[in-house]
Amino acid sequence: MIDRKNTKIIKVGNVFVGGDYPVSIQSMTNTKTADTKNTIEQIKELTMAGCQIIRVAVPDMESARAIKQIKDAISIPLIADIHFDYKLALESLKSGVDGLRLNPGNIGSEQKVLKVVDAARVRKIPIRIGVNSGSLSKEKLKKYGVTAEGIVESALEHVAILEKANYHEMKISVKASSVPLTLESYRLLSKKVDYPLHLGITEAGTEFTGTIKSSIGIGTLLAEGIGDTIRVSLTADPVKEVLVAKEILKSLYLRKGLEIISCPTCGRSEIDIISLTKEVEKQLKPFSKLDLTVAVMGCIVNGPGEAREADYGIAGGEQEGLLFKKGKIIKKVPEKNLLNELMAIIKADVQK
Repeated sequence: MIDRKNTKIIKVGNVFVGGDYPVSIQSMTNTKTADTKNTIEQIKELTMAGCQIIRVAVPDMESARAIKQIKDAISIPLIADIHFDYKLALESLKSGVDGLRLNPGNIGSEQKVLKVVDAARVRKIPIRIGVNSGSLSKEKLKKYGVTAEGIVESALEHVAILEKANYHEMKISVKASSVPLTLESYRLLSKKVDYPLHLGITEAGTEFTGTIKSSIGIGTLLAEGIGDTIRVSLTADPVKEVLVAKEILKSLYLRKGLEIISCPTCGRSEIDIISLTKEVEKQLKPFSKLDLTVAVMGCIVNGPGEAREADYGIAGGEQEGLLFKKGKIIKKVPEKNLLNELMAIIKADVQK
């Protein structure tokens, strides 16, 4: 069981972040925010996939004003991603946004930051202080180079601006594209603050490499009890980000849901374990939100014994296989009937 750090609690729309609330999943649209039709469609698709908080880019006033229409059409909290122009943050707040992501250091003077804070205070809107390794000031780079110390000190300076204004509705991120640097930064930050932390590996890469880097980086921190909300960053369809995030959380037992256990291929396997597992995964998609574990094993060696904790499973034999439930064998079935028989048993039990 993971002993999570007990951080302060903030509320993003109807989602609580921090404390012992479940780690929430975020993503970001890749549509033009002003294109409300496509943005709304993508958010609905992401919501169906399991996204709980969505962020949109706000590069101009048209995008900031579009937030109202988008908000009216979606069911999950919306965060505005702001850079350089504090007026975009003010307009986004007017449009009813549920949260702001900004770097106080790049939106001008402290007075401009305080105008945003005052507007957010009225609406009780949380602000994420986001510092990336690539956004360090010249002063920080000269003093520290690209290091965890520089990243965290930069974040804390931004936090101090909000605290000076007596505003504490915030969460913090200190991302890097380097996994070790990200780990070091979050560990250091976690020792210094008790605000909720937003985890991620920035610019993680394509679906394949980005999934690996994000799983290692985010997963390691979560396993250490650090982190309250996560965003997997992939150069891919945002839905993929949500699916990877869900699997990271499920693998650490921080979230319930369907889990498929399957053994690696080897010379002992007498059935087409690769095709069978893919088909099992495909047919079980409608049950993805159920707390079920299904095992697909290629031989008796890796059969019910290694997967005895699974709710249901298959153990392959020579052109046939065993179906088991809670570690107990219930029947022997020809290979061609394994999938249908397994699904029939699962559906019958689920519908009870």
